[in-house]
Amino acid sequence: MEEVVVLVDEQNTVLGTAPKDTVHTTDTPLHRGFSLFLFNSKGELLLTKRSSKKKTFPGVWTNTVCGHPGPGESAVDAAKRRLKQELDIETQNIKEVSPYQYRFADKNGIVENEICPVLVATSDADPKPKKEEVEEWRWMGWGKFLEEIKKNPQDYSPWSIQEVDILRDCL
Repeated sequence: MEEVVVLVDEQNTVLGTAPKDTVHTTDTPLHRGFSLFLFNSKGELLLTKRSSKKKTFPGVWTNTVCGHPGPGESAVDAAKRRLKQELDIETQNIKEVSPYQYRFADKNGIVENEICPVLVATSDADPKPKKEEVEEWRWMGWGKFLEEIKKNPQDYSPWSIQEVDILRDCL
């Protein structure tokens, strides 16, 4: 089944849908997304390295999972779905902590342009990633992650770096 994204205007009003594989270009239209940060009981964040086969931001480290809600699907439900699909982790305690919108181009000029609420959840399960989605993963303490993105921002997705500032106020 073809995955579609929900196209929206600046007020998050639905304009329609489009196949995901046609949307991400050098002129990506604004669409809905989500960004999930999964912590374990030790307070460590699960980081994932995006597959080098990804169309956007291939091979960069990022927060646990990102994706797109389908038509009529909430960001929380989409996050549950993608967490299971990409990492084989199930959790019921996902909560939205903040709205967020961004537009970034990767080194190939492919643009991500999303209204993308920031979500958090907890689980102690180690992932079993789908290789077409995630090349590597690691748990990292929050403080160490803050140091790491400061020292090596080029290794991380720009949205995850900006979302850290949002999470500092929410955690």
